[in-house]
Amino acid sequence: MIEAVNISKSFGDNHVLKDLSTKFENGKTNLIIGRSGSGKTVFMKCLVGLHEVDNGKVLFDDRNFSEMNFRERKNIRQEVGMLFQGGALFDSMTVEENIMFPLSMHTKDSLEKKKERVNFCLKKVNLEDSNNLYPSELSGGMTKRVAIARAISMNPKYLFCDEPNSGLDPVTANLIDKLIREITKEFKITTVVNTHDMNSVLEIGDKIAFIYNGELWWEGSKKDILKTDNKEIQEFIFATKLTQKLK
Repeated sequence: MIEAVNISKSFGDNHVLKDLSTKFENGKTNLIIGRSGSGKTVFMKCLVGLHEVDNGKVLFDDRNFSEMNFRERKNIRQEVGMLFQGGALFDSMTVEENIMFPLSMHTKDSLEKKKERVNFCLKKVNLEDSNNLYPSELSGGMTKRVAIARAISMNPKYLFCDEPNSGLDPVTANLIDKLIREITKEFKITTVVNTHDMNSVLEIGDKIAFIYNGELWWEGSKKDILKTDNKEIQEFIFATKLTQKLK
């Protein structure tokens, strides 16, 4: 479980996060949603330590990440997988080398064992035998799947996904959603997804946290979100669905 306790974050006079508390549960896809500028991206960066919180704390299974020094944080970061918005693959590396990168960085495994892990991860994302391809040879959906394979290569306890469906067509986006959910359930990962895609919310939203003007405005499940009378949530759903129809 990941827990945010009374998180506040400002940049100068801009108070982005305001006393925000919520929990992200193990084995579930936990979604952070909100309008542009609501603070959801800053919130995710605070959770992984890319931004230091001004007040409050972030707990990883009751371990206070916010109070740890660099060495202590490194131990937790080895338990974290990251799926970046654009995939963030290394262009000069093959698919195999990209997935192997965190293994080479954080383990002393033999080359044979690392290749075995690469093949296991590629099988999980249905990209067997793509080891020697370069990122330039991959479609958008394949790029995201390779990025997921790299994110799970270290067998993480926690998985963070930043706009995983950005730039993808609806069919491919749905496949990525299902893949994230399957991996979360199978490996009992605490998965946190930052998204504005209502299709993702309704497809995989086990737990949803709606951020509004830097505050936790609403939280619940994908079933709850369709029944809420929260005005800002209703406006968000309507605007998002309208935008998706116009695309």
